[in-house]
Amino acid sequence: MFLSVFLICMVLGSLVGLLAGLLGIGGGLVIVPALVIILPAVGVNSEIVMPIALASSLASIVVTSASAAFNHHKLGNIPWKITKHLMIYVALGAVIGANLADLLPAKLLTSIFACFVILLATYMLLSIRQTVQRELPSRRILKAITGAAGTMASLLGISGGAILIPFLSYCGVNLLHAIGISTACGMVVSLFGSLAYMIAGIENPMLPEWSLGYIYWPAVLGIASTSTVLAPYGVKLASRLPVKTIKKVFAAFLILVALKMMI
Repeated sequence: MFLSVFLICMVLGSLVGLLAGLLGIGGGLVIVPALVIILPAVGVNSEIVMPIALASSLASIVVTSASAAFNHHKLGNIPWKITKHLMIYVALGAVIGANLADLLPAKLLTSIFACFVILLATYMLLSIRQTVQRELPSRRILKAITGAAGTMASLLGISGGAILIPFLSYCGVNLLHAIGISTACGMVVSLFGSLAYMIAGIENPMLPEWSLGYIYWPAVLGIASTSTVLAPYGVKLASRLPVKTIKKVFAAFLILVALKMMI
């Protein structure tokens, strides 16, 4: 079972790595639905499939986001003056989100994930239009929004890019800078979120073999082994391809996946 899940997740990780660098989303929007399908097929109890999928998604995104953030940093896409303030509050939000997920029923978690993905994907489908006349909100509002983004990202098993990129772009931040900020914050969200999931599930008697808390290592290692290799290529593509067009195609795909999860 370990080998089967590992090999399947290596293929999944290839796609995740490209998306992490190209769109700054960390790949959780792809990882979670995929694991929701894979895990029951290998015998994981349906009652804990969703928290394991969320935790494993975040754990694998730690490596993916770190790789993407490093490459965006080298290209000068991360304005650290803004980013370093946001990272503290997304970390706090990530811990809150992981603990909330441990308390919610699996069906409710699945519904929340699917509904939120549809909302995000619909917004992406309508395109993110940069409006450079706008400015970032006050520091207090910015802290509240980034903290909420960290909570929601951890609750959904994503890095937060799908939340932060639209928000930052709306505020007039350059799209490549928004993606760069998102990868750096995603690294923090995934690290603190996965640690919180690990602690929350450590004593659950239904956990499958090869898991630590809600983190399922065959999936994490499989995704991480290939996503880190492909992430730098995604970063390079972000500077060459029409990112907004790619977002529209990806958003349409997400809507179909979310609808399937709800059904």
